[in-house]
Amino acid sequence: MVLAMEINVQSFSGTEFDPGSYALIDAPMPEPGPGQLRIRIEATALGFVDGLMMHGRYQIKPHLPYVPGGEIAGVVDAVGPGVTQPLVDERVVTWQLGGGLAEYVVVDAADVDVVPGGLPMPVAAAMLVDYQTAHYALFDQGRLTAADTLLVLGAGGAVSSAAIQLAGHAGARVIAAASSEFKRQAACELGAVAAIDYSLPDWREALKRVAPEGVDVVLDPVGANMFEPAFRSLAKGGRYLVIGFAGGAIPSLPVNLALLKNATLHGVDVRYFLANRPEQARRVRTALFSMVARDHLRPPATIAFPLANARDAVLATFDRSRRGKIVVLP
Repeated sequence: MVLAMEINVQSFSGTEFDPGSYALIDAPMPEPGPGQLRIRIEATALGFVDGLMMHGRYQIKPHLPYVPGGEIAGVVDAVGPGVTQPLVDERVVTWQLGGGLAEYVVVDAADVDVVPGGLPMPVAAAMLVDYQTAHYALFDQGRLTAADTLLVLGAGGAVSSAAIQLAGHAGARVIAAASSEFKRQAACELGAVAAIDYSLPDWREALKRVAPEGVDVVLDPVGANMFEPAFRSLAKGGRYLVIGFAGGAIPSLPVNLALLKNATLHGVDVRYFLANRPEQARRVRTALFSMVARDHLRPPATIAFPLANARDAVLATFDRSRRGKIVVLP
């Protein structure tokens, strides 16, 4: 009788919401069940949310033990009963609440997209969430047109960098705001027509010089003390897009400003979009992948870590001076 040999694979797992509890562990190879497939992971991108999840500070608390990393790209290496697409050996991406800081992961087959040829796997992972979030914010919630002027706060961030490109591609006029010269220069290289230093007390004066009538749309992943002055910079009928709160504090707004500006405040929850309009979301992802693969949009800048340094990779998501999307390569 021949006994099957158990195959162990590595994952970065934590038993508490404390970075000190996380470590690389050996676990049995996961097996796909009905409707599922197994991915041999080639790249997992990390964002600010992954660091919050690891610390138990996100609005959704995962079950413990927890493996961080949700933006996953890899190759299908096994499928469960009932799965006919995608095929074994196809290159795919998926967005999960975790599981990506590992060598293999099992997910529902319905949750994956095929990666087009010519698009490197680290790029596919790095753009999966950020480019879709930027697209949903600008064109669904923000109703951006070629006639609009867009102000992008936190212009060095991943979503903001994608938004600068997408807005410019649509013909809109883009003004970037960032706290470092490097980030402002990078934003202009991506298509912003002007960049201002919003760490200065009089940054709104600089904005008025390039947009004297105000801006039509603000994309804000920062929050904190940027929120109210940026809202005051809207033109009549402007739209303010709340992406997140990388600045730390969750701000408040005197509601009379919305009345005076005849303006609207839009929350951008891309998960809501994915859950309620999945087929439209899939078409958007496919189009975005194609645009990058065909050089119509630039790929995101990335910073690579090996799986052995997964803790450093997650902690790096809190570093606002970093110059790229964190990607872990098993």
